[in-house]
Amino acid sequence: MKPQRAEVSIPLYPPSRGQPPTTDPDEQPRDFFLWSLFNVMMGYGLAYLGCLCFPALIFSIKARDCKMLGDVEGARRHSTRAKVLNIICSLLMVVTVVVVIVAFVAIIT
Repeated sequence: MKPQRAEVSIPLYPPSRGQPPTTDPDEQPRDFFLWSLFNVMMGYGLAYLGCLCFPALIFSIKARDCKMLGDVEGARRHSTRAKVLNIICSLLMVVTVVVVIVAFVAIIT
């Protein structure tokens, strides 16, 4: 007698990751290019923090390139990295400005 073969189904996503993200196909990820450029320019004006903000600009450009090529998942991944790096750079610049103002006030008084 011949053994029957059972149907095997391989899930595309592991159960720990949950369901695949459902997004509108028309929804394009943002590239945060202007925010990155602003952070780089302001960073170089404030104690050369622009070199720390430069990777955010690189990821923004990569996100824009992936979006133009139609790689939505790659664009989303680079966009997320650019967003996180921009947040970190913006916080560093705000902290730098606050420290400079506090130091300036301490010197004057």
